[in-house]
Amino acid sequence: MSTITLDTVRKVYAGNVEAVKGVSIDIADGEFIVLVGPSGCGKSTLLRMIAGLEDITTGEVKIGDRMVNNVDPADRDIAMVFQNYALYPHMSVYNNLAYGLKNRGMDKGEIDRRVKEAARILEIGDYLDRKPRQLSGGQRQRVAMGRAIVREPAAFLFDEPLSNLDAKLRVQMRVEIKRLQRALGTTSVYVTHDQLEAMTLADRLVVLNGGNIEQIGAPIDVYDKPASTFVASFIGSPAMNLLDVKADGNGLSLAKGAGLSGANAKGKDRYTLGIRPEHMEEVAGPNGGDGLLLEAVVNVLEPVGAESYIYASLGDGGPEIVVRVSSHARHEAGEKLFLKVAPENAHYFDADTGRRID
Repeated sequence: MSTITLDTVRKVYAGNVEAVKGVSIDIADGEFIVLVGPSGCGKSTLLRMIAGLEDITTGEVKIGDRMVNNVDPADRDIAMVFQNYALYPHMSVYNNLAYGLKNRGMDKGEIDRRVKEAARILEIGDYLDRKPRQLSGGQRQRVAMGRAIVREPAAFLFDEPLSNLDAKLRVQMRVEIKRLQRALGTTSVYVTHDQLEAMTLADRLVVLNGGNIEQIGAPIDVYDKPASTFVASFIGSPAMNLLDVKADGNGLSLAKGAGLSGANAKGKDRYTLGIRPEHMEEVAGPNGGDGLLLEAVVNVLEPVGAESYIYASLGDGGPEIVVRVSSHARHEAGEKLFLKVAPENAHYFDADTGRRID
């Protein structure tokens, strides 16, 4: 096991395309870090620079106390799990697991011990004589992880390893990866564009946008206090509702006239107000007490099992919001809703920069 340190790491491709813009991260020994963001944000490039598969334009990458900028991938003491499994189709599961160790000239007894121990941990001991084509997608991914485990590396690097699996199997494999990382205690860096996957796996999230870090923190902290409108809209499903608000006397109001009781305008004329779908409480009428009172008209009710989502427009043709309600709630299109938001559940962002205002 080992720490990983990225110090002002940049990646610039030909034509001055800056894919990663001076990223710095300190990853603790045994920590599970998830790099999350939309396509093109630089997360895979960052992972590949840690692995040595991409050259670093400027900055430093350290694994433990050793700077590895110019160290070959094979000598970095890392193991990588890819999206496409990358198994040898003509080899048995046993030989797929053992292949890298044989190339290193490791003793046969030690190879056998490591392969069988990895098979036990991953519960693939019954498949050691099979070829990859005889395995399901989940079993193949377990073999790919087993090939990383037998290396007993300083760090695991995961490059969207669950993208090829169906939804049910992704849930199962998320649990497996979390359990495995906890059992082994190996420092891990995991790349995904799936925010739910990121939230469930990470000790800390690194939210990337356009080659920059938007926020680093524990998943619940990032969810509860997003640092920007980008994070607010990316982390959480459904996404946080973001509304343009303006100063109205000493308080704030939406464009359609809904006000926030007792709210200070904080010295600016415009803000972006953020409200999570689960933080809106339906009330009987326009006198809902302190807090933000929203008047909306139902557009669509979307049942999703244990809960339902209401898509509603504010005021007369105003912006659409999403409200999470009980699955037993019954609402029809065109129905009027009164919604209250407690002051502590209202998030404020600078209308120009998108950064959080506390």
